[in-house]
Amino acid sequence: MSDIDSKTEPAARRSRTSGIDRALQIFDHLQRVEQASTAYEIARAVGAPLSTIYAIIDDLVEKDLLDRDSNGLIWLGPRLYHYGLSYARSLDLLTAAAPEMHELARQSGETVQVCGRDQDMMVVLAMEDGTGQFNVSSRVGSRSPLNWTASGRLLVGHLPEDELLTIFARSARVSPTGRAETDPKVLADNAHEALAQGLSIQAGESDFAVACIAAPVQDPSGRCHATMSIVVPEHKVHQKNPDLIALVRDSARRVESRLGWTRRQRG
Repeated sequence: MSDIDSKTEPAARRSRTSGIDRALQIFDHLQRVEQASTAYEIARAVGAPLSTIYAIIDDLVEKDLLDRDSNGLIWLGPRLYHYGLSYARSLDLLTAAAPEMHELARQSGETVQVCGRDQDMMVVLAMEDGTGQFNVSSRVGSRSPLNWTASGRLLVGHLPEDELLTIFARSARVSPTGRAETDPKVLADNAHEALAQGLSIQAGESDFAVACIAAPVQDPSGRCHATMSIVVPEHKVHQKNPDLIALVRDSARRVESRLGWTRRQRG
């Protein structure tokens, strides 16, 4: 890196940070006064040059983060509303899932995870350790390719086949054990079948001798927002005392009920 580059890079970073800070000041002001304001009122309230505030407002309006009416008054934009809805849904889901996660861990004695999707990855959103000695390496925030996990199949199982083929063609990876399916067509079929059955099981696909039993948490339209899952030694998948498959399915349905989502009949 040249001397010029080394000098301009920190300045550019400070400028970007300053722009973010100014945007937050605008949002905070509008939230505080709870009414649309002029650019002049905003600039005076946040103590910024009017020219700076005008430029930032224009940029935020263009991105739908702010809205400008016919009188030039500025208010919060529709994009913020959609972000807020997504955030609220995630809070509602985790709030509803938490007691069921604790109860499932108590009943099964195994580690329980609530999992969601982040684009091409499955992510562990919440987790409760079991009472047994079985050690689970994936913790809250852990991410795995969708094709490695039982939850990954369920989380995209509501999508049409062409979209699934695109997702799996782009994201499928060979797992550490070499046992995870990577063929997009097979994965798409498996995802649809798993969601239709309300159950997905993977054994030894991502970790040797480790299995996962997962059930979907679906809204009334059939979209899978998250999964309830148990991580167990592979030999326990089909045990009946307790019946882990039944416990996971029942737990997922109770989460749906807590969220006010219509209960569907599954196999």
